[in-house]
Amino acid sequence: MPPRFTPAQLEAARDRLVPDLVAEGLHVLFCGINPGLMTAATGHHFARPGNRFWPVLHLSGFTPRLLRPAEQGELLSYGLGITNVVARATARADELTAEEYREGGRLLTAKVARLRPRWLAVVGVTAYRAAFDDRKAQVGPQKRTVGDGTRVWVLPNPSGLNAHWTAATMAEEFARLRAAAREEPLRADRPR
Repeated sequence: MPPRFTPAQLEAARDRLVPDLVAEGLHVLFCGINPGLMTAATGHHFARPGNRFWPVLHLSGFTPRLLRPAEQGELLSYGLGITNVVARATARADELTAEEYREGGRLLTAKVARLRPRWLAVVGVTAYRAAFDDRKAQVGPQKRTVGDGTRVWVLPNPSGLNAHWTAATMAEEFARLRAAAREEPLRADRPR
């Protein structure tokens, strides 16, 4: 059961930074829009109970069992990590400015160049469009690469507010990425 917070406790988490869950040479680095207040309060990514990230990750085959947000550290053992386009925690993504998205895209590009994951998976097409100034981007693999050949895949936003996608249809898209990540051989110069 997720911890319960009062509205005042959640509000106190506003603008907190949540550490990335990253390592060099990951198979997939998932990138959220920005931490929500529940994530900031707990320190665990995608912690809001209505967020479908963890169930979809499991349904798509990325994890062998359904992980709770507090178990996020296990992702590294599967070659998976989590970061965000914008580090600042807010109650809603619409509180972010266009400049924060652009700066987030620049910082994310530098982070990916340093960490060299095989795939960068941005969860949210609107966030990807704003961060990378690609207004025509759609869900799925992108032509763009980042850093030294990191491929980019845009996934649907797993927020419970995204009613256009069900957990099942999201899992199908996540599974497409998982299959692509498996098929792509490791580069010889990449850490294993």
